[in-house]
Amino acid sequence: MRSCETVFQDLQNGEFDEALGRLYGKPDAARERATRLMELFQTYFEPQQGAALFSGPGRTEIGGNHTDHQHGHVLCGSVDMDMLACAGPNEKDVIHVFSEGYPALLVDLGDLKPVENEKGTSAALVRGVAAKIRELGYEVKGFNAFVTSNVLSGSGLSSSAAYEALIGNIINHFFCDGKLDAVEIAKIGQYAENVYFGKPCGLMDQMGASVGGCIAIDFQDPASPVVRKVHYDFAKSGHALCIVDTASSHADLTDDYAAIPQEMGAVAAYFGKKFLRDVPEADFRAAIPAVREKCGDRAVLRALHYYDDDRRAIAEADALDDGDFTRFLSLVNASGLSSELALQNAWSPSNPAQQAIPLTLARGRELLDGSGAIRVHGGGFAGTIQAFVPLEKLDAFRTGMEALCGEGRCHVTRIRPEGGCLVAE
Repeated sequence: MRSCETVFQDLQNGEFDEALGRLYGKPDAARERATRLMELFQTYFEPQQGAALFSGPGRTEIGGNHTDHQHGHVLCGSVDMDMLACAGPNEKDVIHVFSEGYPALLVDLGDLKPVENEKGTSAALVRGVAAKIRELGYEVKGFNAFVTSNVLSGSGLSSSAAYEALIGNIINHFFCDGKLDAVEIAKIGQYAENVYFGKPCGLMDQMGASVGGCIAIDFQDPASPVVRKVHYDFAKSGHALCIVDTASSHADLTDDYAAIPQEMGAVAAYFGKKFLRDVPEADFRAAIPAVREKCGDRAVLRALHYYDDDRRAIAEADALDDGDFTRFLSLVNASGLSSELALQNAWSPSNPAQQAIPLTLARGRELLDGSGAIRVHGGGFAGTIQAFVPLEKLDAFRTGMEALCGEGRCHVTRIRPEGGCLVAE
C-alpha cells in the first residue's frame, strides 16, 4: 500500500480527477475537498502510513413512499453528497475514527458485542459493521480514518446508511480482499443499524447508498431483495434534482412514523396476512366498506396509497429505462399527491400548526408552474421535499425556496453512478 504522502501528491497533481469527476461532476471542487481531508488525516496520523480515499454517498428516494416496509417496490438513487474518508490500517486491534465536527471514536475489536449506552451513535454503527463482517469469517483488524461529510443531517438523504457504506467499504478493501459485494455491504449496514444502533429500519437506505446509481428494488423477500439497475442519464434530462430542507424538526414524530406500518399492517391482518404485498389488491378493494369499519378510514387511505405507489415505483423505473422523462415526471407528481392526500405524511396531526412541508410544496408548485415534479421526500411529517426542476427555472426556484425556508436550504444534487466505493489509493 502506498503512503498517505504519495497518494496526497498524486491527488494534488490531478491523477484522480477522472474518478472524482465521475462521482461529483466537478473534479476541481472535489479535489480541493479531498486534498483538505488528506491534510487533516496527516495532522492526526502519520503521513508515512498507508492510506486510501473512500466514499459513502447519501441516497434519495425517488419512487415508492412507504412501500418498502410492506415488501413492495421502490426506486432510489445515490447522490453526489457523501461521506468521504481517508483511511489506512494501523496494525492494532482498534478502529480509530475522527469525523469533522464530532468527538473522536475508538472501537476495540477485542469486544464486538452490542453496547447499550452506545445505541444511537456512530460508534455503534462501526462496531456493528465490524462485528457482522467478522461473523462472516473475515479477519477484521484496526484502522485509522478521518471523515468529512456534506450529507445533510435530517435531510432524508440517510446519513447513517452513507456512514455504514463508508465503513463497510473500508473494511472490505483492507481486510476482505474486496470479496463483499454491494448488496452484502448493504445488508451488513442494516444489521448494524438494527442490532447495534437500535433503529428498526428497512433495507432501502442501505441499498441506495451501497449499490449506487438509480436502482429499482423489489422487497418481496427482504432477505434477498431483487435489485435492478435503471439505465438513465439524469444529466441529459434538462432538469436539476433539488432537495429542499423545510427547516422543520423531526423531533417527537416517532408515533407518526410508526402509525403508517401499523395501520397498513392492520389492513393486511384483516385478510390474515402480515404485509399488504401478500393481500391481492382486488380483494382489498372489494372489502373496503368492511375494512374501514374494522381499521378506520385513514388505514384504508394508506393502503390505497400503498397499492398505487407500489405500481408507480415500477412504472417510474420503466419510464426511465424507456427514456420517457415526461412520463416519469408525471408519475413523480402523482406519487407526491398520493403521499399528501392518502398516505397523509406531509404534516403531523399532533401539531397541526406546523405544516412546513405542505407550504413548501405549494410554493414549489407555484414556482414550477406546471413543469417538473415535486413531492415529499422520505419519511415525511417534517424534513425535506424533492423536486425535479427544469434548468431554465432553477435559479428562480432556488431563490423562491430559500426566501421561504432560509438561505442555503435548497440543495442542488445529482444522481451519481456509483455507491460506496474506493476513490483513490
